[in-house]
Amino acid sequence: MTPDYFDRTIFDVVDKCASTLEQKMQSDVIFYHGRIHPVYFRVFRDFIEDVKSKSPNEHQAISVVLRTGGGSAETTERMVAVLRKHYSTVNFIVPDIAMSAGTIFCMAGDKIYMDYASSLGPIDPQVQLPDTGDLVPALGYIDKVAEIVKKSRLSPADVVMLKSLDLAKLALFEQGRDLSIDLLKDWLVKYKFKDWTHHRTNNVGTPVTAKEKEARAKEIATELSNHKRWRSHGRNLDINKLKSLRIEIEDYSDDAALRDAIRGYNDPLTGYIDRHRLDFYLHNAHVEN
Repeated sequence: MTPDYFDRTIFDVVDKCASTLEQKMQSDVIFYHGRIHPVYFRVFRDFIEDVKSKSPNEHQAISVVLRTGGGSAETTERMVAVLRKHYSTVNFIVPDIAMSAGTIFCMAGDKIYMDYASSLGPIDPQVQLPDTGDLVPALGYIDKVAEIVKKSRLSPADVVMLKSLDLAKLALFEQGRDLSIDLLKDWLVKYKFKDWTHHRTNNVGTPVTAKEKEARAKEIATELSNHKRWRSHGRNLDINKLKSLRIEIEDYSDDAALRDAIRGYNDPLTGYIDRHRLDFYLHNAHVEN
């Protein structure tokens, strides 16, 4: 059996599972693996246009099965614009992980589907440096500078760091942090909170005002970007941690049919990706790979 035949057999199974998941979700379904990086934007745009034109369904909804370690908030914003141009409803399914900018991406969805083994991550935007083009996490740098500035007495190491401080980079990192929070606040109100019309915990049954939605969105954005609370850029935020922040998650842990459909699609694909060490990969059952 050749590797090509083996992979083709896997994709026969994957495509069938994708069709099953489309029926379950009543939407088009795509798989996204990799960083959210500017270099991938055009590929993503063209792929979504291809999916929309070739889908045998007439769905106005799409479900994105997302697996990412994060990336650029600016690119996330552009990808959300593409999805929203072609679909009125956007759902995110996270069987494994969606960290940092992946978490921001998910917050642009109408619904987020996770199970007990899934994880989002704290929001720590990765900013592209103009001199090297590298993406670097911003909040750790900002927090360290703030920590030093607050000290009443500086150590020699503190003095060296402050002297080497690049103010342009610091400003860039602060802008990245602020953009991430602004995107979250905007998307939560516009999409995730769109059906939140009446209070369900406090003041049950009373109408929810626009100001209350904005305040709640700001609270979530602030907590997700609280680097001191989560301690680590790579901290796993599972369903329980997210629910403690009162973020509504669709938990499919005990929905055997949906869980099997999601894992039947996700697991063979991630196995294929890991085996071939692919940095970036998109899949849809109706678009040739």
